[in-house]
Amino acid sequence: MKKITTGILAHVDAGKTTLSEGMLYKSGTLRKLGAVDKGTAYLDSDDLEKKRGITIFSHIARIQTGNSELQILDTPGHIDFAQEIEETLSVLDYAILVVSASEGVTGYTRTLWSLLKKHQIPVFIFVNKMDTLKADKENILKQLNELDDNFIEFGNQDADFYEKVATADETTLDQYLELGKIEDSAVKKLINQRKIFPVYFGAALKLIGIDEFLAGLDKWTDGKKYTNDFGARIFKVSYDEKGERLTWVKITGGSLKAKTEIFPDEKVNEIRCYNGTKYQVIPQAEASEIIAVSGLKSTYPGQGLGFENDQTNFTVQPVLTYAVKVDSANTNACLQALKQLEDENPQLHVKWNKQTQEISIDVLGKIQLEILQQLLRDRFNLEVEFTQGKILYQESIQASVEGVGHFEPLRHYAEVHLLLTPGKNGSGLVFKNKCSLEVLPKKWQDQVMESLSNKEHLGVLTGSPITDIEITLVGGRGSNVHTVGGDFREATYRAVRQGLMELKAKKQVYLLEPWYQFTLRINQNQVGRAINDIERIGGKFELGESSGNVTTITGQAPVAQMQDYATEVRNYTHGSGQLECLFLGYRECKDSAAIIEEMAYDPLSDINNTPNSVFCSHGAGHTVVWDEVPSHAQYPYLG
Repeated sequence: MKKITTGILAHVDAGKTTLSEGMLYKSGTLRKLGAVDKGTAYLDSDDLEKKRGITIFSHIARIQTGNSELQILDTPGHIDFAQEIEETLSVLDYAILVVSASEGVTGYTRTLWSLLKKHQIPVFIFVNKMDTLKADKENILKQLNELDDNFIEFGNQDADFYEKVATADETTLDQYLELGKIEDSAVKKLINQRKIFPVYFGAALKLIGIDEFLAGLDKWTDGKKYTNDFGARIFKVSYDEKGERLTWVKITGGSLKAKTEIFPDEKVNEIRCYNGTKYQVIPQAEASEIIAVSGLKSTYPGQGLGFENDQTNFTVQPVLTYAVKVDSANTNACLQALKQLEDENPQLHVKWNKQTQEISIDVLGKIQLEILQQLLRDRFNLEVEFTQGKILYQESIQASVEGVGHFEPLRHYAEVHLLLTPGKNGSGLVFKNKCSLEVLPKKWQDQVMESLSNKEHLGVLTGSPITDIEITLVGGRGSNVHTVGGDFREATYRAVRQGLMELKAKKQVYLLEPWYQFTLRINQNQVGRAINDIERIGGKFELGESSGNVTTITGQAPVAQMQDYATEVRNYTHGSGQLECLFLGYRECKDSAAIIEEMAYDPLSDINNTPNSVFCSHGAGHTVVWDEVPSHAQYPYLG
């Protein structure tokens, strides 16, 4: 029996959890059908999910259908929890994308599709709510084929079906023209290559189309082949009701036994095989299995074990930062609680400012804040509030520079030369090593590269994280007598900052701000007001098709200007308008001078991120300011 890991993804209220509930019921896993609105859904097991009627955390269920054992991961449906969705994608063999027939392809559907495309996940489509008055099969297929080519209805496999499959691939077309048929294996191959996307129609609440969909998953999926070497991918960290830390992994090669030492002083204590809230403890997990293990303390989502590399190129990023307000007597307890929640979701970026005695966190939106507030209340008995969010800016560069860092207090020595060059938009930070072993031994080079990757490097305009920069180790110097652990780390940090300060002096550093992709649905008589608003805030827009008296406007705009626009829309449409905002990416900030002035960041006063170096003369270390470092450097510049 083949074992398949699949995740169910959808926009809010498309019926994602209802579909998973129907699949569990129809496969015989559930004897009684649960319901989201009644709080009895098998996979919405958390009390908070039952209260809200939405999926907040990813859950696993296991069903058998035909010759397949499906490990189904039900993912959150709200954009504020898209980070967890993207982390889950790393362990999927296939994805199930649920589209509501009454709403069609929404902006969030497009975002999910972009994530699936980026991670190259084969996809099955289930068009739900076909029993509603607005359901239009041909229109839905048309909308889907605007996302990508070759969405094909798999419910009716006649001659027309095979012709559509054949035209998706030249080799398959030749086979079809020659033999008049297409082997099932060829169809499976096209699905796995994302050349075709099977589409099924139904109504999950009434269990319509679910048997056919389960049969399709069984027939058109392939089990993966795994190596004997051990590999695993971590996609989630959670805490059970007793407070025990669980690391959720998919075994991608070999096997994992209980009591195995994964890291120094970190052993797998217990291996749990979950199905909903229940689990079995097993002595060993084999390749393809999704498990939760206890005993590991330093794991994080995206981490690779064995032959698997870490996954760091996540698309979804927080765009807002909020200060946390809590009673002063509970400050330490609140910080510890948030650190535990950050352990589950590293992108919370919990920060403690010693000077202001203030805690801050990074989030995607206000729904996430509401959930965090409730979690702190329910799990940690803490009452907190959040102040108005600030925008998370980033910084980048427009020219290349060689940055130098020198660290030489008495009995210490290290010098590092880094070449900073502009990277592609959206590439993040890329670290490379072009230093000869004749210049720096491997152990020192490794210390530099590790120091680069282990720190969040801040810019010199506003102290915001830097991005879209390629940083290359090109040279340096150490001392067999005086260089000790940590010297190259200090020199590396200083080299990055010194290079940025050089570029700032030449006005070659610039500020980036986050932008939203938005979809606005309003009455036709309010379109003029909306267009004026979008133009006023510097956004771009396109008028979409009108349906009845409702017009759809899509476009892009800065997050800073869209933060409170949803409230404006509700007010001027008297509650009838709908605004959906999705993170688009970072673009150059148009009002950077005013923002830089407002933030009043002084890079020379930031002692934890100094651009200055330390040299030694007359038996004592002394500071050399960043712009004088080139004349003091003891390893030659590139030229």
